[in-house]
Amino acid sequence: MISAFITHSVVETERAGALLAPLLRAGDVVALAGDLGAGKTHLVQGVARGLGVTDPVTSPTFNLLLVHPGALPLYHFDLYRLEGARELEDIGFFETIEADGVSFIEWGDRFPGVLPHDHVLVSIARGTDDERRMAIESSGARGRELARQWLDVLGSRGRA
Repeated sequence: MISAFITHSVVETERAGALLAPLLRAGDVVALAGDLGAGKTHLVQGVARGLGVTDPVTSPTFNLLLVHPGALPLYHFDLYRLEGARELEDIGFFETIEADGVSFIEWGDRFPGVLPHDHVLVSIARGTDDERRMAIESSGARGRELARQWLDVLGSRGRA
């Protein structure tokens, strides 16, 4: 299933993330793709707000993984600096995505073979100014359910 929606500002991108948050369950994995500055972190910031995370949420580029306690633990990965999938073992990637929280993986398209069967991939492309096109692909029954629910909520609220 591939669908898309457009946000027109950082606020709308964050709101789209906040609308996704209540739909998430422990073990959900959302991979994020897009160029530098596409808005991946803004989407995660919205999710964090929706999960009640009070810590500041920044890009984990230099940390590779940041953990934020909330209604569900938010595991925020950034795979940009990894040179190969073999390094994922070193950062506890596989144990973490199967843990008790939700995982958001920036640059998750770099190693598609390591994503669990059930996941959602959000590919963010820049439009004009602050406009972002978010293409959503899902895999597995839970991934498809999560994507469908998110798109339903976005549609019922007049998009983000």
